[in-house]
Amino acid sequence: MKACFVRMPEVISRTGLSRSHIYKLQSSGSFPKSISLCGGRAVGWLDSEIDEWMEDRINESRGRS
Repeated sequence: MKACFVRMPEVISRTGLSRSHIYKLQSSGSFPKSISLCGGRAVGWLDSEIDEWMEDRINESRGRS
């Protein structure tokens, strides 16, 4: 499986969360950690970790384990 990074605009679009809420969840350990890209201010998230986080939310809301 090939790793793929997604940037903040796509994370916002896919999750429906605001930028500030994403960072709040991330700092509390409830959202995947971002990965520094190129050592600068640019960050991204692993596509697979965002998908997994979303699946977990769906399963929790449906009462599945």
